Amino acid sequence: MFRAAIIAIATTLFASLPAQALTLSSAELAAAQQLGCVLADDALGYLDENQFNARFDDVVESFSDEQVDVIYAKALGYIDGLLFGVPSGEGHVASRRLESFSNSESCAAVGPRVASHTVSL
Repeated sequence: MFRAAIIAIATTLFASLPAQALTLSSAELAAAQQLGCVLADDALGYLDENQFNARFDDVVESFSDEQVDVIYAKALGYIDGLLFGVPSGEGHVASRRLESFSNSESCAAVGPRVASHTVSL
């Protein structure tokens, strides 16, 4: 009986905790999508450390640290979804998916990116 009461109280306390990680506002979702674009550009090698930090900060500057954690997790989820099912050793497939996302209309709204490509002849 006592054990059941403790479990019931613990369950009630846990259920009453904020569900921040489970829900995002429309502004947080938009920021997560923008941050996903930044992460894709970084994975493709388009950004140096300073450019990455500047773009990251631009996206999340108006959010609290707790919100940034949730936004970052969601952005990583976008990238994880893009790369789902890509076998290891198939870097060209991963690069094509990231490039496609980076060049999409979703990422065009993020603003211009500074990209550098090395061309060998």
